[in-house]
Amino acid sequence: MFTLSTILGFAALALATSRTSAPSGALTVGSSGTYSTIQKAVNALSATSTSSQSIFIEAGTYSEQVYIKALKGPLTIYGYTTDTSSYADNKVTITADKALADESTDDETATLRVWTTNFKMYNVNVKNTYGSATSNGQALALSASATGQGYYGCGFYGFQDTILAETGYQVYGHCYIQGATDFIFGQAAAAWFDACEIAVLTASLGYITASGRASDTSSYYVINNSTIAAASGATVPSGAFYLGRPWEDYARVAFQLTSMTDVINSAGWSEWSTSTSNTEDVTFAEYDNSGAGSKGTRASFATKLSEAIAIKSILGSSYESATYVDTSYLS
Repeated sequence: MFTLSTILGFAALALATSRTSAPSGALTVGSSGTYSTIQKAVNALSATSTSSQSIFIEAGTYSEQVYIKALKGPLTIYGYTTDTSSYADNKVTITADKALADESTDDETATLRVWTTNFKMYNVNVKNTYGSATSNGQALALSASATGQGYYGCGFYGFQDTILAETGYQVYGHCYIQGATDFIFGQAAAAWFDACEIAVLTASLGYITASGRASDTSSYYVINNSTIAAASGATVPSGAFYLGRPWEDYARVAFQLTSMTDVINSAGWSEWSTSTSNTEDVTFAEYDNSGAGSKGTRASFATKLSEAIAIKSILGSSYESATYVDTSYLS
């Protein structure tokens, strides 16, 4: 009889394929591609066609901000990699260093701004380096600002507000997410994070999530079957990080089946601030987590679930047939 770890190993092997050349029909970016920058390829997409379009990015580092406006049809972006199963062998990085001091909104600080639906991206690293050394305020790597978006085998690197999961249905599968302050945040998204590696940076106090759910809506962040630990090379005191704090009154976040090192505080969850708790109507939930960070007396406003949250309760009963969902990256 196969063990769970063996089955998961088989699944990983099934995913582990190379993508070193452009799929048929894809626009190409890079030294031997048609376009020298990602934004030029994006600008060349048809904004009116309802047919599927795609972009393939050759190996390299692209120093630019990329804005993808609303399109009529699906879009997929592929990054060069020798192993599609995770972010570990990604060879494409988009990097910029904007912060709120430079722009008028959080969204405009993002290295990658995605405002289109039916969107998928594979094996691309996205970095905002503005706040990597010290806390310089909001500086997004990704602004996911439309429903129907999926990110697979991608890496997201920032310090504060790394991922803005803002609107509608979103999936993050086998991704790396790095930060120190509120680095998974947003207001109205129903977002499912599956088999992700969440890495915290050097800080004496930090927060992984900051849900801005301001009323009783469908917004929910669920982190499933993932890991939480210090980023490589980071020195993080035991108990320095919280799973989340409530940006707004109805914040809703759950961590389930997730391994946590001792970087997580025994209380698990924090108030927003000493002057504004925002905890009366929150749902901060956990189910069957493991590791040193899963132990201890949780905050009084935390919830212990009796069973795992089902993905269909977050993304809808027909999620498997949705254009943006790649079920091969889901547990």
